[in-house]
Amino acid sequence: MTTADLGGQPRRAAEELPGQGVALTAEVAELYARFFKVLSDPTRLRLLALLLEAPAQGRTVSELVAALGAPQGRVSTHLGCLRWCGLVQAIREGKYVYYRLCDERIRLLLTTAGALLQEHAANIASCGVIR
Repeated sequence: MTTADLGGQPRRAAEELPGQGVALTAEVAELYARFFKVLSDPTRLRLLALLLEAPAQGRTVSELVAALGAPQGRVSTHLGCLRWCGLVQAIREGKYVYYRLCDERIRLLLTTAGALLQEHAANIASCGVIR
């Protein structure tokens, strides 16, 4: 798997993964932080959760708007971010566009995050550094 560092140069992501015996460079740490910023918005997290439980074809914007109770413009903006970042794909079928996850590893990521949150919820909720 390749990615681009912040300077635009292709880079093997696996070469600088934490826990792989390689020091995390400042550039790659920034890229990781940007990845987690994608997940840091409550609307985007709720969209991902809805798509985790979606039927195989996915969900339409109208279905997502109704489930979230959020304005269509906000939902569309966040879906655009998730698409751009490679977490969600849009598939046109007839007159409908269905949104679904691009990668099932998102399920594992959110499940792991949920388990960590359960263990550390009080500390996370009271951390003065995180806004």
